Amino acid sequence: MRSIGILLICVCLLGCSNKAMEKINGLSFVAAREEVRLEHIKPVLRVHANFAAVMPFGFIRDKESPEIIFDTERQWYGETIKGAEQYINTLHKNGVRVMLKPQLWIARGQFTGTLAMKTEADWKALEASYSKFILSNAELAERTGTEIFCIGTELQLFVQHRPQYWESLIKGIRKRYKGKLTYAANWNEYSETPFWESLDFIGVDAYFPLSEAKTPDVSSLRKQWQPHKKQIETLAKITDRQVLFTEYGYRSTDYAAEKPWHTEHKEAAVNLEGQVNAITAIFQEFWQEDWFAGGFLWKWFIAHDRVGGPTDNRFTPQNKPAEKLIQEYYKAY
Repeated sequence: MRSIGILLICVCLLGCSNKAMEKINGLSFVAAREEVRLEHIKPVLRVHANFAAVMPFGFIRDKESPEIIFDTERQWYGETIKGAEQYINTLHKNGVRVMLKPQLWIARGQFTGTLAMKTEADWKALEASYSKFILSNAELAERTGTEIFCIGTELQLFVQHRPQYWESLIKGIRKRYKGKLTYAANWNEYSETPFWESLDFIGVDAYFPLSEAKTPDVSSLRKQWQPHKKQIETLAKITDRQVLFTEYGYRSTDYAAEKPWHTEHKEAAVNLEGQVNAITAIFQEFWQEDWFAGGFLWKWFIAHDRVGGPTDNRFTPQNKPAEKLIQEYYKAY
């Protein structure tokens, strides 16, 4: 009997340990023109993703404009409130949890981190417009039982100039939504974001520059991660918050880890190995850390059979060696 008792204790400990190690193994689920169906979810399940980021959009004319236009008939279905709700419900029905991550798009692809007003009146107008946008999505998150809500993405100057507004916004969101909150700070912004202790996760879009090599190997990339990792871990411990990579990923090109944030459509040599090595380094450095919650790979299209592949040099891992890598690591955690 004593040996059976010891065995049961060991089994319990192993089970508890495995449960504690479960990570947010997420994919950034790109909005499309059409509804999401089971056939679109099956590839998500095959790579053992347990979370997907659903991303409705608001649009701004330029980086000095205070008006956010959203939820219109001119948008793609998946970018609207109705479309996001259909995506969330379909993902939930198939066992995939969700982070709702409403984002802004500034005309001509201007970087959202530079969004800043010139007058107090425009700042107030932007705040009112952003509150309408984000609170509408917070209400969507609540009625769909969405597990995580991201209150903004890469809005560095907006956050720096209006910290009191953001604290007030968080309180307003909490009144409407009972789940977990994060904010997606850019890799060079997160250490100065002032409201982490008001949220549940430290969110980082992890496009850190790591290597100028054409095809960096995993060991050199892990070495280059060390100063960034130390800073991230320190913030996690100071704030008593887990870190969530709200976005992470690399293009399948030469020099993929030099400036990983580059998204412009340009001719570049396809380098599948470089993408695999860079993603492997992230998995090996972060997925075993208890202060690290997990992450959302950038990016994943619903039409799996029509995207990616061995000649594609974009971010998606679909139909590339990186997809198999993700499947293996996500299954392990």
